Amino acid sequence: MERTLIILKPDALQRSLMGDIVHRLERRGLQFIGLKLLIPTMELAQEHYKVHRERDFYPGLIDYITSSPVVAGVVEGVGVVKLVRETVGATRPVEATPGSIRGDLAVDVGRNLIHASDSAENGAVEVALWFRDDELVSYQLTNERWIHG
Repeated sequence: MERTLIILKPDALQRSLMGDIVHRLERRGLQFIGLKLLIPTMELAQEHYKVHRERDFYPGLIDYITSSPVVAGVVEGVGVVKLVRETVGATRPVEATPGSIRGDLAVDVGRNLIHASDSAENGAVEVALWFRDDELVSYQLTNERWIHG
């Protein structure tokens, strides 16, 4: 079972798209095992985005992600990283497939609504950064046999 982190960024909440985005992920058959609303601390944001520390856009990214509430979530399942990323769409909304979250709802790479882990390894690291073990609840969906066969 893989786990992946999703973050509904400040623009998603400020545009009142939280319900639509979560609904799209759930409709796909994805299972949330953790979900919380928070304003990320500077330390959390810096640790999460440390791979971009040397990039020109880093200070603005940190200011943006800490500027307003976000929703952090954990999705669990077989092949979940790829499924979530396909549902989310390309990082640059102009390159995102119509029908994807970014393809339908975002227009600017700096305000692309949602973060999704890019690998199972990074998913595990990011989940551990944003969630304590006691904040995650694994359970079996009653419709799982209709989703996975």
